[in-house]
Amino acid sequence: MKLFFINLHKPLATTAKLLGILLGLMAIITPSAFADQKPHEAYVYTELQISVPFAQVPWEKINANIRLQPGFINKTWLSGTSNQSAGGFYTFQTIADAQRFVTEYFPAEAAGFGVAQTTRIFDATATAAASKEMDSVFYGSPGSTTPGAFVYTEVQVHASPFNSIVAWHERNPAIKRQPGLLSKTWLSGLNTGTVGGFYAFDTVDNAKTFATEVFPKMAKTMNAAFYTRVFDANTTVAASKSMASPFYR
Repeated sequence: MKLFFINLHKPLATTAKLLGILLGLMAIITPSAFADQKPHEAYVYTELQISVPFAQVPWEKINANIRLQPGFINKTWLSGTSNQSAGGFYTFQTIADAQRFVTEYFPAEAAGFGVAQTTRIFDATATAAASKEMDSVFYGSPGSTTPGAFVYTEVQVHASPFNSIVAWHERNPAIKRQPGLLSKTWLSGLNTGTVGGFYAFDTVDNAKTFATEVFPKMAKTMNAAFYTRVFDANTTVAASKSMASPFYR
């Protein structure tokens, strides 16, 4: 890359031109431009059947162990509103890494707490284009507003291959109009082909309205049962930052 230096002895117009070139390069070379340097093939959703204030979750110790897992990239911690369940939304480099995590590490973690658990693996490659259009932070969107809540959804339908069956080009504009929505990452269930999403909202109230009033109507158009969860993002900020969550840059 060539370096440009501003010569203060040159005419002002020339200096201004060089400055413009320099600013143009700076606009290109930003953190967001490098945000998707690590390719990821899989997302993992987890939730423990537990009810505990997040302040009592030993997340520092857990984070240290998770960072050692093969293919791990980042995790966003989740704390359920009302029921205070604990979980996470992860990205992994490969599907094989995600499968190893949900079959080996995570069941042992749940057993350590003596509770039942939920895990899901999603094919991130299948939904990349749909997610980028929804400003997903997992594809370099700046995420300028700190989320106040997360919503997880999953619909009991089989839609595979994702891009051939799911009319996301038609659905995204309507979803973008939801009050308080910051971003959505589309989800396509590995092996199952279930359709879902991981959403970021500005407030818990807007997230609850979407999960309890808006999304049920969307699921009805597919004539399918569905699963929704709302999480308070305010309580998990430090834990998520510690795990390189892309929601906190």
